[in-house]
Amino acid sequence: MIRLIITGVAGKMGKTIKGLAIEDKEFEIKGLVEKKGHSAVGTKDLETGIDIVNDIEKVVYDVDVIIDFTEPRATMEHLKIAKKYKKAIVIGTTGFNQDELNLIKETKDTRIVFSPNMSIGMNLMFDLVERAAKILRDGYDIEIFEMHHKWKKDAPSGTAIRLKEIIEQTDKEKNWIEIYGREGMTGQRRKEEIGILASRAGDIVGEHTVYFAGIGERIEITHRASSRENFARGALIAAKWLVKQKNGFYTMRDVLGL
Repeated sequence: MIRLIITGVAGKMGKTIKGLAIEDKEFEIKGLVEKKGHSAVGTKDLETGIDIVNDIEKVVYDVDVIIDFTEPRATMEHLKIAKKYKKAIVIGTTGFNQDELNLIKETKDTRIVFSPNMSIGMNLMFDLVERAAKILRDGYDIEIFEMHHKWKKDAPSGTAIRLKEIIEQTDKEKNWIEIYGREGMTGQRRKEEIGILASRAGDIVGEHTVYFAGIGERIEITHRASSRENFARGALIAAKWLVKQKNGFYTMRDVLGL
């Protein structure tokens, strides 16, 4: 039995993860955490009978792994506690700055799986985009387009940024020019450009497309998420895998063996 803490449990992702973890016989939920001031703090979760707390340190002792989908500042606090008590942590939060990313990656005190997208399908897309970018290095313009719900706070998405990084790493000699939207007389597109465009509307769970546009043809690689369950399911798969690993930093590519 894997003993689990879920942070941000009153949020959309937290609720989804909790629901799937309850159904999964390999997990025992030991702690539920929400931010200070949230109306859920101090109440008893109806599905599990567990008290919701605002301090992860109150429930971290008797657990194996933490799953964190919150926001960068909260995640960094949760990571600090995970390191202090040597607990494994799965991080699906996005919107980190570079200093925060460096702190996440530079760990020797615990086990971490970090991915801007926990979906199995999306991680396969990462692999396909990398292969395509290596082959279509010359003569193809590359654009990334992503769509999310109107409540998403960061743009572009962490997944779009990861797609950009994967593409840029396939040709490190190119002086990439990152374009985040276009307006006015921008002039002819330069061959070094990579466009990253974001849309926010309605309740769109998540959609990402990478375009490889040549002369006379266009290749599109698209992933559409219709439910948050695929992200939550991926996080639970990552948690099961992580508790068996040595201390270190891992991604979903490690989890899935890609």
